[in-house]
Amino acid sequence: MKSKILDAVGISAAVLCLIHCIVFPLLMIIPLGISHNPYIDLAFLIIGTLVVFRITAKIANRRLKFLFWISIILIAISVLADFIFEVHIPLIYVGAAGLITGHIINFKNHKH
Repeated sequence: MKSKILDAVGISAAVLCLIHCIVFPLLMIIPLGISHNPYIDLAFLIIGTLVVFRITAKIANRRLKFLFWISIILIAISVLADFIFEVHIPLIYVGAAGLITGHIINFKNHKH
């Protein structure tokens, strides 16, 4: 039961992250005085890493574990590039999509 809740939290966080990453650049076109804050991306990364750590400790499927961790690594590379080089790398989109896919697969694999 706890894993289902973690999957729900993970799906929600990953979807919010993806929406943030897609909508925010569009909002920057409109002169609202908004600037990009990489700490928001870092917050999503930390939440995602904690959820993935808890979920992968309980699942046996190696491919699903790989999907979760490679997605977190892609997001981490993108966030670190933003902090170090101030460059936005689109790997964050692939990572968020991978997390959403992994959580949906894991959620469907639960015994109801």
